[in-house]
Amino acid sequence: MAIQEKTVRVGGHEVKITRPAKLLFPEDGITKQDLVDYYRRIAPRMLPHLRGRPLTMERYPDGIKKSGFIQQSRDPYCPDWIKTVAVKKEGGTVRHVVCENAATLVYLANLACVTPHVWLSRTGRLELPDQMVFDLDPSSDNFDWVKSAAQKLKELLDDLGLPSYVKTTGSRGLHLVVPLKPNEDFDSVRAFARDIAAAVVSQAPEKWTLEIRKSKRRGRVFLDTNRNAYAQTIAPAYAVRARRGAPVSVPLDWSELGAKDLKPDGVTIRSLFDRLKRIPNPWSDFSRRRVTLVNARRKLEELNGT
Repeated sequence: MAIQEKTVRVGGHEVKITRPAKLLFPEDGITKQDLVDYYRRIAPRMLPHLRGRPLTMERYPDGIKKSGFIQQSRDPYCPDWIKTVAVKKEGGTVRHVVCENAATLVYLANLACVTPHVWLSRTGRLELPDQMVFDLDPSSDNFDWVKSAAQKLKELLDDLGLPSYVKTTGSRGLHLVVPLKPNEDFDSVRAFARDIAAAVVSQAPEKWTLEIRKSKRRGRVFLDTNRNAYAQTIAPAYAVRARRGAPVSVPLDWSELGAKDLKPDGVTIRSLFDRLKRIPNPWSDFSRRRVTLVNARRKLEELNGT
């Protein structure tokens, strides 16, 4: 008879795991216990990308082949040791979970939260993002166009004196992230991100676009800067995605974009830890390289002028 419930101790907290044998990825034989074990093991690497950020849960209680749902507010049975934050939004206030420790990550996995999506700002300064994100979203299966867009973005960001980091989405595209000092609001950061994306799109408008409507992209890669907005979220580094094989969003070294076998969903919860043994953390200095955008704006104006 399958175990219906058990309790695990994580970092001084007890977390109840219900129906651990429940298949969440039925085509791959991946259970809730497998998801719990993954998030518990990856916590030391993942927590720096979660701490201080309100999160939204993408939950699949009946597995990814059935309809899931998005949950913003904390679970009503959430234990008091889990940190939360009240966030003002249109229509009222929502109390979000803030994942500060491995026990919280395990608790979320028990809720069949396959992907915890996080804000681009932190509690205390929710109006001021500390990341600028470019979401490279393909309209077709041409991943080479996604990689070339990322490379061109990096070249421009280098010219502007801005550090940039790239990761797979675990889905179809790539995320490119610039670490920021939180001293500008979302509208300002989003406007500048769009200016940068527009400069890249102008170099190859047959491959890349800023067109929001999918029907008008005509197979091109969408350089999406709209996530740079209050209450918008992103799948963080090492998050599992609700797709066949349980792929993971993985930080990359820039040199890896040249690999012919690179896939946006090529690393899974079953292969991630082998990768970590072979490849050092490409984002190890991420938080130490936060910048302001003042000088970069001036340089972009100069480049546009020439």
